[in-house]
Amino acid sequence: MTHNPTRRGPCVVVAGGGTAGHIEPALALADAVLRLRPDARVVALGTERGLEKTIIPSRGYPLEMIPPVPMPRKPNVDLLKLPLKVRTAVKATREVLDRVGADVVVGFGGYVALPAYLAARGRTPIVVHDSNARVGLANKVGARFAERVAVAVPDTGLPKAEVVGIPLRESIIRLDRFALRAQARHYFGLHPQAPTLLVFGGSQGARSINNAVSGCARRFADAGIGVLHAHGPKNSLAVQEVRGAPRYVGVPYLERMDLAYAAADVVLCRAGAMTVAEVSAVGLPAVYVPLPHGNGEQALNARPVVDAGGGMIVPDEELTPEKVAELTIPLLHDRQRLGAMSHAAQGTGHRAAADVLARMVLDVVRK
Repeated sequence: MTHNPTRRGPCVVVAGGGTAGHIEPALALADAVLRLRPDARVVALGTERGLEKTIIPSRGYPLEMIPPVPMPRKPNVDLLKLPLKVRTAVKATREVLDRVGADVVVGFGGYVALPAYLAARGRTPIVVHDSNARVGLANKVGARFAERVAVAVPDTGLPKAEVVGIPLRESIIRLDRFALRAQARHYFGLHPQAPTLLVFGGSQGARSINNAVSGCARRFADAGIGVLHAHGPKNSLAVQEVRGAPRYVGVPYLERMDLAYAAADVVLCRAGAMTVAEVSAVGLPAVYVPLPHGNGEQALNARPVVDAGGGMIVPDEELTPEKVAELTIPLLHDRQRLGAMSHAAQGTGHRAAADVLARMVLDVVRK
């Protein structure tokens, strides 16, 4: 979907930068807005330091750069510089909103959203979307003066919050894993029939997951299991090939997430909100390994799926090659259990979240 500068419809500005967890829902919303209003314009805000500078233009949306306002986690020198940084970013953001003729600002949290909320306050209507079970600072601020507040899960504590789920890409929502399986396995060089485990640790990879799963490579080979493992661009994997066994394929990054999901029978991954939403939507049984630091939100993200029977949670410190083998090998050979878990996972998601949020945003513009 590409941006058309001759459109005369509403101008929707999306603010979600930094990590894929903020950018992907913003882009899923952008696509949904254009499905409902092909005459609309969608403009994204971003900073030089986030993943958005590559992801957003490659999806065909214009990206306007603003100065980042990083949130210091502790009282330090950066905290003293913050008011000046905020003022600079807000002024730059206001100029962008005026220039593009923004009719509404939709923020998804993170350090791009805060200046967007402050710049739009009292001038342009605001809609806030939060994907996490625990809400970040930017969205707590934005929700105070937003027209509508949308959240992925109940009980976030945000005022007037409406539960809509997490907006997901069409390619994920419409994914037929079984129809694409042969193509997906051929694409990654995986065994066409062997039970297959997909492993990833977020866009940067995760060392504890990498070590535990690669340490189990010989056991996977002996059990006739194939592995597709995205180890992250800054890490590398050394796994010995076992002749005659299904391949253990290591890649730095998964460009084609749809094909990775289609190739897999089970996934072992972190439990970021976006990851949990996608994995559940495509019906993949999952072993979730929440990030050990932070405020515990990743375990909360995975909890509803686990309670429904669509996944398991393993604490990061308990993740050893032995634990990986014990949890995944019997599961990958149990077709009946895989089917039941897949069905349970799919039942927990909000597949129409992008369209629901897009209607909410366009309602705000109409008013």
